[in-house]
Amino acid sequence: MTYQVHIIGGGMAGSEAAWQLARRGVRVRLSEMRGSPEGDRSPAHQGDGLAELVCSNSFRSDDSDKNAVGLLHHDMRQCDSLIMAAAAKARVPAGSALAVDRDVFSAEVEAALAAQPTLDVVRERIDTLPAEGLCIIATGPLTAPALAERIGAATGADSLAFFDAIAPIVYRDSIDMDVAWMASRWDKGAEASLEMGGDGRDYINCPMNKEQYRAFRQGLLDGDKTVFREWEANTPYFDGCMPIEVMAERGEETLRFGPMKPVGLDNPHWATPEHPNGRWPYAVVQLRQDNKLGTLWNMVGFQTKLKHAAQVALFRTIPGLENAEFARLGGLHRNTFLNSPTLLDRQLRLKSAPSIRFAGQITGCEGYVESASVGLLAGLMTAAQIAGKPWTPPPRTTALGALLSHITGDAEADSYQPMNVNFGLFPPVDPDVKKKQRKEAYTARGKADLLGWLPTLA
Repeated sequence: MTYQVHIIGGGMAGSEAAWQLARRGVRVRLSEMRGSPEGDRSPAHQGDGLAELVCSNSFRSDDSDKNAVGLLHHDMRQCDSLIMAAAAKARVPAGSALAVDRDVFSAEVEAALAAQPTLDVVRERIDTLPAEGLCIIATGPLTAPALAERIGAATGADSLAFFDAIAPIVYRDSIDMDVAWMASRWDKGAEASLEMGGDGRDYINCPMNKEQYRAFRQGLLDGDKTVFREWEANTPYFDGCMPIEVMAERGEETLRFGPMKPVGLDNPHWATPEHPNGRWPYAVVQLRQDNKLGTLWNMVGFQTKLKHAAQVALFRTIPGLENAEFARLGGLHRNTFLNSPTLLDRQLRLKSAPSIRFAGQITGCEGYVESASVGLLAGLMTAAQIAGKPWTPPPRTTALGALLSHITGDAEADSYQPMNVNFGLFPPVDPDVKKKQRKEAYTARGKADLLGWLPTLA
């Protein structure tokens, strides 16, 4: 097959870009180094499946009426996103969030791409930038060193870098439910959970009193941690994946106002005649279902750089997890990304080499859905270019448009850092709209404007 587009990287962004192109009849070569004869794999990946989820199994909120990431879900679904279709098939109960069985999800993506007659998935490592032809680089935040070096040479600038930490996963049957209990905070998302086959209580909660919390925080501070290499020492963290021990260092109460927030969670084990529903604990550790079978649960917000032995010892001091068995312990890896507002044009093309587009987390977006959405846009842009059609960007009032605009020029280049989609990236709504109604105003405007843009893709 003679290829029209070469996509490098079979993660979320590369898979989505390949789907958008192939379903329009474009001939695509998708190169993925995992599964190659050389046996290459990034430090964070566990297997060879396309679109493997290496951190959380959650795509975060699926509420398209009040949440920016939920609106991004909506935008992608309207664009026939493969990632969103696969997530629907792999979904597991998580309240109002969209969480998936990671193995089922990856298998769905791979099967859909394998069925495309104009798409070839080739297991190979690419070490150089293509000298000719259209290319989309979607190698993610763990780009192989040789290719990263070539990208650095082509951009004429040093890539930025940050650390992204992975949360542990616990076997469900090793959790003591005589101590822990199931509930969603304030019962939020219970209706959505019930519709999906859940019971409205989608999180396992492990309670702590004041003394237990303080001892746990001290254990985080004192625990044996990964020692960074000299060249990693000054790499900043992205706040969305802040290691829990780094949060602990920020103050005694930081965790209680973050991932260990107890509000809205009545512990039925602490029920009394005066409080028949139970009382809120001083702090709480939450676990979220990680696979469809419900056998694996991940510790929400517990990404960590503690060494494995230290993790096991400390996490087993958590009430309910005294006998916990871990399917995966936490880890830490170094991420790299471009200063995209400086290096890329409004169509994600490298200014110094316009035949090359970048997509996904290497552009500086953060999050599974954001990464896939930039891959979706790169695929649509490239398809329009091949067809000789003008490209009309999505309105900045849409989630797709707001994120794209931020990456390709609206962000401050001097302080550019990874960013999740959020309403701060959108043009302001009418200042007369009441504060409590602004989220709905953002989403209603975005949905309406997306409907006006979709015909440009025909």
